[in-house]
Amino acid sequence: MSAAPLIVIFGAVVRPDGGPSASLLRRIGYGFEAAQAHPDAPVLCSGGVCRPGPSEASIMARVLTERGLPPERLILDEASLSTLDNVAATVRQVEAGGHPYVIACSDAYHLPRVQLLLALHGVQSQPWPCAERAPFGHGVAMSLRECLAVPHNLARLVARGGRRRS
Repeated sequence: MSAAPLIVIFGAVVRPDGGPSASLLRRIGYGFEAAQAHPDAPVLCSGGVCRPGPSEASIMARVLTERGLPPERLILDEASLSTLDNVAATVRQVEAGGHPYVIACSDAYHLPRVQLLLALHGVQSQPWPCAERAPFGHGVAMSLRECLAVPHNLARLVARGGRRRS
């Protein structure tokens, strides 16, 4: 029997009061659905602290366990502060766990960049279907942001020397 995939929930902003934003709740929901569909797969909650308060990963873990996901399935990455960091943490976890592929849980506007960055590291990924869309204005603004983030991330990878899985 082959190893289970790795489910990865990519972080999103935490509200000033320490609660999850609508984006973070959507992503947690996708991760929970993926975890139910793949009961043997561990779940990497990826996202650090971008402002005073709890980490994105700790909020994910709290919500997932409140929904009934066993805490022993969760891996917390509380150090990542960007999508590049999330991807690096994912690559390390894939290599450590021998996972054949990643199930990426994020918003639809974010998934193409996530999948591109994972592919550049030689990690296969599948996006989890996004049943719920971001509100129109937010989705448009974030899609434009993603257009700028892709070349920025590629430049940073080149500057770091990039890394490809063997």
